[in-house]
Amino acid sequence: MNVVDRARSLILRPWLEWKVIDAEPQTVQGLYTHYVMVLAAIPAICGFIGFSLVGVGEFGATYRVPMAAGVAHMVVSYMMSLGCVYVLALVIDALAPGFGGEKNLIQALKVSAFTPTPLWLAGVFSIIPSLWIIGALLSIYSLYLLYVGLPILMKTPEDKAIACVAVVIMAAIVLVVVVKVVIDLTLPATIRGF
Repeated sequence: MNVVDRARSLILRPWLEWKVIDAEPQTVQGLYTHYVMVLAAIPAICGFIGFSLVGVGEFGATYRVPMAAGVAHMVVSYMMSLGCVYVLALVIDALAPGFGGEKNLIQALKVSAFTPTPLWLAGVFSIIPSLWIIGALLSIYSLYLLYVGLPILMKTPEDKAIACVAVVIMAAIVLVVVVKVVIDLTLPATIRGF
């Protein structure tokens, strides 16, 4: 299945698509090269365009991030996105047995690779930085994908699935905050605010 069809199916019919994903044989390399690396590039590239070419500003004033800082931000964002997928997979794999699920790194990687699909697609709104709120709201759908996919792929019993999803969401939030701070360090202080 190609990237566009997979993304569309995950968004429009997640229950059915997670069952298809569950049955598919995958490798770490295959998941990264055919899906993660492609979609994770969207917010990184669009963020570069928004910060360095369009500019950030309020009340009519616009500030463009210097090209070198924009490129650094893009590269660090992209690399951190790739790393986050793997770290989240390790967290999911470690937590699953504690909630009655199966320990299986490839299944955990499938969950962490396909869950951020809406977040990555919503990254297109980074082209116009003032539209970030729309992208943020659309990316919340990723939480629903996690809620649906985690029990299917990790075989978590129904009575423990919500608790497992909640713990994974908390771990993901901590991971995202740490990554966001690291990524923001590539931007000038006038943009990042600290």
